[in-house]
Amino acid sequence: MKKYKRRLYVILSFILCLSVVDPISATTISELRDNVKKNQSQLKNAQQKADEAQEAQEGVEEEIEEIDAELVNLITDINLCEEAINDKEEEIYRTQLDYDAAVAEKDEQYASMKIRIQFMYEKGDSSYLHMFFGAGNMGDMVNKAKYVEELYDYDRKLLAEYEETVKRVQELWDTLEEDKSELETSKTELQEGQAYMEELLAQKKEEYENYSLMLTKAKQEAATYTARIKQETAQIRKLEEEERKRREEEERKRKEEEERRRKEQEAQLADGDSASKEEPKKQETPKPTSSGGGKGQDIANYACKFIGNPYVAGGTSLTNGADCSGFVMSVYKNFGINLPRSSYSQSTVGKGVSYSDARPGDVIYYGGHVGIYIGNGQIVHASTERTGIKITSATYRNIITVRRIV
Repeated sequence: MKKYKRRLYVILSFILCLSVVDPISATTISELRDNVKKNQSQLKNAQQKADEAQEAQEGVEEEIEEIDAELVNLITDINLCEEAINDKEEEIYRTQLDYDAAVAEKDEQYASMKIRIQFMYEKGDSSYLHMFFGAGNMGDMVNKAKYVEELYDYDRKLLAEYEETVKRVQELWDTLEEDKSELETSKTELQEGQAYMEELLAQKKEEYENYSLMLTKAKQEAATYTARIKQETAQIRKLEEEERKRREEEERKRKEEEERRRKEQEAQLADGDSASKEEPKKQETPKPTSSGGGKGQDIANYACKFIGNPYVAGGTSLTNGADCSGFVMSVYKNFGINLPRSSYSQSTVGKGVSYSDARPGDVIYYGGHVGIYIGNGQIVHASTERTGIKITSATYRNIITVRRIV
């Protein structure tokens, strides 16, 4: 029944300790986590904006490259057109010379024909009759008729050549003028296309700069949210670490209180079962018990002789100073037992026993620290530089293992 009550008390004490929560820290961590989520959402939006601006900017950049290429082609065409116009103007100049010569020839032909027409008009048809009737014989008349026919053919030929020259010169002139007009029209259209492309290029460059500003702004926002997330995450970790330490400290105090009450209950049970009702004698300075006897008790008694001596990091001297593992090693060495130097290595020697079965001389390992159990729930150990070698409750820290060496 007493054992059941003791367990019930331990369980209730443990539940009570677990129910103690720091509402301020919990709320702060919760708020920070909410802020992190919000900033992560904002970061995602900023990154999406940056991606969209980047994609749009790349699209405009491609358009600018296409416009640049088109401008190069237009300018090339304009240059070629200008060269063609120059060539055509030179050709027109040469044709002009031919035209002028043809006009002069036409004028000369016209003047010759004008004289002959005037002569024929002034003499009339009688001149041809005189030629026929003035002939001495038939042969002479035939010859004169043939001459008249040849003269007529010559006049017809001159007239045809004149008309052909006029027609050829006019056609050539019209062709050159038409070619020149077409080239000048093409040049004008190309120049208009160039002006349009240059205006479009200016617009696209302005659009590109706008997307560049949008991209820069989105990247700045993303960097800001990233920094906030990093800062708030660090704060969360700090608060969680503080919370963890606080809980560990509460747990340690809970276990100390539990151990104290357990000892009180054990003492009360021992007093109730004892036939003697005498009051226990007080001991001003904790001493190792004489129970257990044997070599372990001798080791515990010997270790207590150095209480008050200094703690020295890395030291192994029982008088001039030692650290925790150096102290344990040197105490055991006095009894001819060689132990490893580090506390962790000492936690692996001998055999493991439960704390409830601990006896004087056992080595208790706490994780990075060791001490020698002297009985009555106490240890002697090289504690800190401030306190040196002293006696402490064996449960002042969480016990990892108890090692029995002797």
